[in-house]
Amino acid sequence: MNKVITISREYGAGGHTIGKRVAQELGIEIYDKDIVRETVRASGFETEVVQEEEEDVSKASTFLKSLCSSSVHYRDPQEVIHEVQTAVILQFAKKGPCVILGRCADDILRESGIETLNVFIHADDLHRAVRISEMTGITNATELQKLMAKKDSSRRNYYEHYTHKKWGDSHNYDLTLDSGKLGVDLCVQMIVEAAKAEE
Repeated sequence: MNKVITISREYGAGGHTIGKRVAQELGIEIYDKDIVRETVRASGFETEVVQEEEEDVSKASTFLKSLCSSSVHYRDPQEVIHEVQTAVILQFAKKGPCVILGRCADDILRESGIETLNVFIHADDLHRAVRISEMTGITNATELQKLMAKKDSSRRNYYEHYTHKKWGDSHNYDLTLDSGKLGVDLCVQMIVEAAKAEE
């Protein structure tokens, strides 16, 4: 298996769990929080700033940043963080086969000519709500719905801002899997088989 696997995912669809299992099955590295750590080290920004900026592009913040950008001394922190993360993702991908979660990795590596297997994980609201409740301890259905919508909106806006492609559109991925219907085990198996088949 000589490709990099990228996994984009809806919040609560189990993408991290699936990615970790795929990496274990294939005996390769998985990069998620490592990207944050290296971005903090290389950019000088605090961890909280990187985590806040890395997957959140709202229309309001874009408007405010555009006003500030008229200053020759202003450098949008999110743009700086994205540039550093792009370099970090490329650095990890060039080390060899691995799994990279989110952060526009599919588009970054495609643009750089690095061979990838690009996966999108989604699920219905009920399965996602159950998983999120287990992760966060939140049990109120309205709160869970709001959290899903907020996280998905942040990921969608970030992806579409930097790639100019539609987040979750099957045309942008090699595999789109419904973890609610298929279950984690089958999703892992399908990704592993697809990765091996492309050798």
